[in-house]
Amino acid sequence: MGVYGVTLQTIDGLALTADLALPDRDPWAGVVLAHPHPLYGGDRLSPVVGAAFDALADAGVAVIRFDFRGVGDSEGTHDQGTAERLDVAAALEVLDGHTPDVPLVLGGYSFGALVALNVTDARAVGWLAVAPPLGRPGGDAPLAGADHRPKHLVVAEHDQYFPPAAAAAASADWPATTLVTVPMADHFLAVGLGAVGEQALAFVSRLAGR
Repeated sequence: MGVYGVTLQTIDGLALTADLALPDRDPWAGVVLAHPHPLYGGDRLSPVVGAAFDALADAGVAVIRFDFRGVGDSEGTHDQGTAERLDVAAALEVLDGHTPDVPLVLGGYSFGALVALNVTDARAVGWLAVAPPLGRPGGDAPLAGADHRPKHLVVAEHDQYFPPAAAAAASADWPATTLVTVPMADHFLAVGLGAVGEQALAFVSRLAGR
């Protein structure tokens, strides 16, 4: 397995920094991972993103993680999650070019999870959302909420922002949605990194029929 630095090009003309992990043999799936909120220190090297990235890459999955616009060396400015959808789309475009004919999954952690859930590209077979900030029941649901494709929510037992009960209520009417609680962890999942990797791999394996 090798990890390569790549540059993403968004459709609005920005260059973004990214890491692409490719297995030594043909990958059996591909995953985009989006990072937590840029205004609170989030970037592609977040430990939670790293846990999923490493677990998937080690298992033979092609994985791409990137810095959103305005983060690190990525061009542009933060746009509260709206234009960031174009960043996820740019990552998916690069991943698709390296992984023909395998299932592709959109994923992310916290802010990145919500952005990923708002990208409904036809090439994706499902969404992995770790500690997604879904808000209150009755609020605007992310676009993937009404989609028939599978969604897997991984929520910390003691998430101080969006605990399991709130996440379950917000996603109660979503089709094809599963929710798993990570015991003893809070929103930052410092004690749940292993579980994040395990859940990411299990979900992607299920979608790939492995």
